Amino acid sequence: MTEKKETRQWTSRSIGSTFQHNIFYMLIRIGGWRLAYFILHFVVIYYTLFNSSVRKKCSYYLSHRFPEQKGLKRLWSCYRLSLELGKVLIDRAIVGILGIDKVSVKFKDRQKLLDLISEGKGIMLLLAHVGCWQVALSALHFMKIKVNMLIHREEGDIDRHYFEHGSGEWPYRVIDPEGFLGGTMEMISVLRNGEALCMMGDRLLGNPKNTVSVKFLGEDALFPYSAMKIASASGAPIVVLMPYKKGTTEYGLDLVKIIRVPEGLGRSGDNFHPYVSEFVKSLEDFAMEYPFQFFNFYDMWERL
Repeated sequence: MTEKKETRQWTSRSIGSTFQHNIFYMLIRIGGWRLAYFILHFVVIYYTLFNSSVRKKCSYYLSHRFPEQKGLKRLWSCYRLSLELGKVLIDRAIVGILGIDKVSVKFKDRQKLLDLISEGKGIMLLLAHVGCWQVALSALHFMKIKVNMLIHREEGDIDRHYFEHGSGEWPYRVIDPEGFLGGTMEMISVLRNGEALCMMGDRLLGNPKNTVSVKFLGEDALFPYSAMKIASASGAPIVVLMPYKKGTTEYGLDLVKIIRVPEGLGRSGDNFHPYVSEFVKSLEDFAMEYPFQFFNFYDMWERL
């Protein structure tokens, strides 16, 4: 068996400079989303045509989602994918700069979520890099419990989260996965206190050995099982949420699956494979329905 490298395959470093990001923040203040979206089209055309690294990063996913596409069709899909990512980044900046009331979010599973919270074991909100999770999570203010977010800020990542645009109190307590034991003890503690824990299920944070291989868009890909392991240790239910952009200023947030991981499964990835597979199936269904709102720009299918 090939030994897994001790390196992460993805990066959250921003493509643009701080100056370029600040220009868009200024455009939002001057003309809202209309002006920012208008300028965005030209920026995306430039990067799609003249930045080969952008085309390469898009190709990993697009070659699996649209294996039949070549040439100009692939270039067009790269443009569309990059454009949707740009809109998402603008949307979250709009929420931070102009206020959450500038974007509407539809969430129809409120009672389901409240029933799970009432179990008293905490709740894990498992998301992925799709749609705009930051905008969509604003629809969950009714939960009335503390929300903790697992966030890693990489050097060179200058994209601001929406709550970083203001001077007020952050809506989430941030847990650093680079902390002691990857923040595991802290995450289990907040769940046992009956709080909410948000984390991503489609990118690895920490040791690459903590992955299992699951078929995704026709080929085996590596997914972390940390969320399943924490759920097993804490007894908390996992709620898989998928946010998606419905219109210029409208988002939807769907509760697509509730995963119950049995307690005491230990540490072996094989024990958690069935539960990771449930999440991956939900992610694949999303990619089929919203192909240009999936934002993992690295080779998920590469053998580590």
